[in-house]
Amino acid sequence: MVELYLIRHGKTYGNTLGRYIGTTDEALCPEGIAGLKTVHYSEVEAVFASPMKRCVETAELLFLGMRVQCFGKLRECDFGAFENKNYRELEDHPAYQAWVDSGGTLAFPGGESPEAFRKRCREGFLEVLAVIRKKQYKRAALVVHGGTIMSILEAYAVPRKGFYDWQVKNGAGYRACWNERSEGDVELFKVEPVGADRGLCSGSNLR
Repeated sequence: MVELYLIRHGKTYGNTLGRYIGTTDEALCPEGIAGLKTVHYSEVEAVFASPMKRCVETAELLFLGMRVQCFGKLRECDFGAFENKNYRELEDHPAYQAWVDSGGTLAFPGGESPEAFRKRCREGFLEVLAVIRKKQYKRAALVVHGGTIMSILEAYAVPRKGFYDWQVKNGAGYRACWNERSEGDVELFKVEPVGADRGLCSGSNLR
């Protein structure tokens, strides 16, 4: 049995403004760094992360002295024309209104489609699990993005829930168990919230 922590990165300046931060490689803001100092996780044997600065910095702060192994497929979604903008800046944009009206099912103009993004995240997660299985780790952490966590849990958590049911705030996440000896489909069970923050996030929880 493997214990996994799926943790969303700390707050960035763009997060404080409710912006869609996907491909923008922002570092943590001072408020985000301070907030992470109030969050504590169990010791782990391995730390995996998205290669984006905000995730690597979060991993280094939460798991001092641990080597951070980066996986490109765990990056946040490419928001295309919406990148680094918030809903106030986009509310008069016809493409944004169409996206909102679709319930978030349309592809981001010039960016990724929800299907492509979620598929990529699942592939990245399975690559991490392959390393965990090979190295026989029993406790590991993934420090990634809100959308990445939502994609993983939508696909593999039991009982099943929808993508938006797994929203998570900055510095917080989920603990889950994985039976690395099981055959067939991956399932994550005993999924529970961990590291609950105190208002570290504003705006959408996808970034």
